[in-house]
Amino acid sequence: MKNIVIFGAPGSGKGTQSDKMIEKYGFEHISTGDVLRSEIKNGTELGKTAKQYIDQGQLVPDQLIVDMLASVYDKFGSDHNGVIFDGFPRTIPQAEALKAMLAERGHKVAAMIELDVPEDELMKRLLLRGQMSGRSDDNEETIKKRLDVYHNQTSPLIDWYEREGIRNHIDGLGDLDRIFGDICAVIDAL
Repeated sequence: MKNIVIFGAPGSGKGTQSDKMIEKYGFEHISTGDVLRSEIKNGTELGKTAKQYIDQGQLVPDQLIVDMLASVYDKFGSDHNGVIFDGFPRTIPQAEALKAMLAERGHKVAAMIELDVPEDELMKRLLLRGQMSGRSDDNEETIKKRLDVYHNQTSPLIDWYEREGIRNHIDGLGDLDRIFGDICAVIDAL
């Protein structure tokens, strides 16, 4: 079982590369963003609460996310190839909570794959995604807030995973197939 944390700023290609990993390796996938958007669309209490944070470009509180992810993870059963955690963890306390949640099940994160993309490229990608998908959180003001949150609250995870000995840096700029090849080299070596 190869549980993977795919990591990077908003717009770094986490969803695109996750899709390619699912196709090649048969991994399960938990996209915190997709789960939250579904809750918001369905008007659930979690969705209403989460929307208030997201609309302000802030992170959803840890306990809401951890409980939700544990529930989704358990639905995969104990016999899966691994799970890609996409958009989680975003803070060191979340990383510690994920590690503890997996340890309770006798599992662990095998690798953190960091997609590194320059900020000007992130902004271009997110604005384009907003135009194409109609995602309301892909506008310039909210993107700037999300990138600030990433730099201030999320990027310290790079050092945390480095200390855990499972950080893998990938240049996320350039040809999609080259980026995916770099990711596969990491996964195949696990």
